[in-house]
Amino acid sequence: MANSSSEHVPLLNTSAQAHRAEILETPLQTYLLGIIISICGNVLISISLNIQKYAHVRQAQRGSKPYYTSVMWWCGVTLMGVGELGNFAAYGFAPASLIAPLGCVSVIASAIISVVFLKETVRPSDIVGGTLAITGTYLLVTFAPHTSTHITAHLVQYYAVSWHFLLYLFIEVLAFCILLYLYKRRNVKHIVIVMLLVALLASLTVISVKAVSGMITESIKGQLQLIYPIFYVMLVIMVASCAFQIKFLNQAMKMFDATEVVPINFVFFTASAIVAGIVFYQEFEGLALLNIFMFLFGCLLSFLGVFLIARNRPKIKQQDRNFIAMDRIPGRRHTDKVQPEAKPTTYGSLAAKLMCNRAGQADDS
Repeated sequence: MANSSSEHVPLLNTSAQAHRAEILETPLQTYLLGIIISICGNVLISISLNIQKYAHVRQAQRGSKPYYTSVMWWCGVTLMGVGELGNFAAYGFAPASLIAPLGCVSVIASAIISVVFLKETVRPSDIVGGTLAITGTYLLVTFAPHTSTHITAHLVQYYAVSWHFLLYLFIEVLAFCILLYLYKRRNVKHIVIVMLLVALLASLTVISVKAVSGMITESIKGQLQLIYPIFYVMLVIMVASCAFQIKFLNQAMKMFDATEVVPINFVFFTASAIVAGIVFYQEFEGLALLNIFMFLFGCLLSFLGVFLIARNRPKIKQQDRNFIAMDRIPGRRHTDKVQPEAKPTTYGSLAAKLMCNRAGQADDS
């Protein structure tokens, strides 16, 4: 019995060491590839957003067809799909705690493109915010954990049943239920409540996206991972969490201004992604205290930069809805416009008679 137990202990130690060796393998080329793919994907996303914005402006000026009939708008949507696909692939090469904060690259590039091509005004806050965001990005890339985990089905299963992840999942589900109760039952429509719901879903999205992307990457390399059930479990979690995340994000965009939603969503999403990477994939294991401090400082600079860039962005000038274009009415050949009262205080036939009487009195005087 003693011999069998002593043989069992080295077997467990060997399994743990195998997982640890798999985690601590650090090919620099793979790490840099993930960073480059993520940056290129975020730049494509910013280009696509500005193309869609330009298509909306042009269709609003013409006022003829819906925006989804524009070829330019569909080009923007296609570019966004390619950019998101690049971000998806980047999770398979670099830590999730690094890929998520690199989303600030999209905000920086979008601000530059809107100034150069859409002729928006450069504000001092844009320059300060861009500088802070670029500095934060440099610190993130420099001091992030330089580990490239080979995500296999067995490793995902090993992480999924660990006690710290199960505790994290329990706390997250409990917090989500409380926030959902406040949002739906108590009708608490605060922006922090909605964005926290999005962030809690985003943490599951990041975990599942990295798992699916990593297993697909390993399958392409020759180690087939698609035959394991955990791959399809993570795929379902990824699709479901993305769908509900988009739902709550759209509700937030309807209730609140984009200048509030964009920075808060970036901060909450990045924080949840970093925590998910630390808890599930143990990405900060063995990282020096100085690296952790400088990494978090880089995140703080990126948060401040995004907030300054997104704060009080100029809105698209649209045609005043109080003007009615007469040439749009069938049977009319007039090109002039009728402008009703901006703040009408009286309505109806009696009010019209009173207005006529006032006009007559003014003429007599």
